[in-house]
Amino acid sequence: MTADVNATSLHSNALQEKCITLLSALKTKVVGQDELIEYLLIALLTDGHVLLEGPPGLAKTRTVHALSDLLEGHFHRAQFTPDLLPSDITGTEIYNTQQSEFTFRPGPLFCNLLLADEINRAPAKVQSALLEAMAERQVTVAGKTYPLPRFFMVMATQNPLEQEGTYPLPEAQLDRFLLHIRVDYPDHEQEKAILRLVRSEHSASLAGEEQSQVTALSEDELFQARSAIMNTYMAPNLEDYLIALVMATRQPEIYGDDLKGSLVFGASPRATIALDRTVRAKAWLAGRDFVTPDDIQEIAPSVLRHRIGLSYISEAKGLSKDDLITELLKRVAVP
Repeated sequence: MTADVNATSLHSNALQEKCITLLSALKTKVVGQDELIEYLLIALLTDGHVLLEGPPGLAKTRTVHALSDLLEGHFHRAQFTPDLLPSDITGTEIYNTQQSEFTFRPGPLFCNLLLADEINRAPAKVQSALLEAMAERQVTVAGKTYPLPRFFMVMATQNPLEQEGTYPLPEAQLDRFLLHIRVDYPDHEQEKAILRLVRSEHSASLAGEEQSQVTALSEDELFQARSAIMNTYMAPNLEDYLIALVMATRQPEIYGDDLKGSLVFGASPRATIALDRTVRAKAWLAGRDFVTPDDIQEIAPSVLRHRIGLSYISEAKGLSKDDLITELLKRVAVP
């Protein structure tokens, strides 16, 4: 029995080291977006979807491509546009003249990793079809239901600057995203490192040199890692703290009269589940087998920002969702 436990522990440690190596490899491919890379991997390891928001040119698409290169699975990219139809992503039935019957031709949703580029440009019917895929891991076409792969993840991007020709995502769909990641500009040193990386890649491409490859993470290893992450220890008082943070978004006035009426609605229980999973994954990727308060405080904004609604009072004061989350993090007592 002891030998079996030790073997399981060694296997789990090896898997943890492989995922940490994968994280480091991604950081060499994409410079200046360490948080984006870490949170994408956290979402992957906790079976969640991510919404990436930031101006063009900040390596959102590059990061997703780099991640797909280090995983064993099928990757598809779908460019969302105002004239997109649900069948363009789900697939459609084609009449087979030889067999005199309709056969289903799968769309880009039938993959392991889907990059939904500029997701907020697609109309409501497309969002509804995508919501079914995200929530139920299936699509329905012509009254028939088709299951998606067991390993299925949506990585969606949206540009916060350009609003013409865009549609706001429904609250129900936003709640299905595990994380809403804000992507910001790199600093001076990071920008310099980006220039060097691009020049190096260009020179290697002209010379016909192959980039060093890291062993890809298999689907079996991914599911084993997800199981190991759920065994990461969280102290009971930290669990209470995590729940208190989510509850604070529903009744912010408890933490100060100045916060009364600041939110129209707070985060759902799905936020509690998401925060629990992501902080365990964050600790695990840091090489630890336990969660700390810092883990919760660092990832809480990305879990909560798309699950709360600002009131007119907050908007009139010029407060953002991140401002309110930061204030709640300051006021909710840390164990």
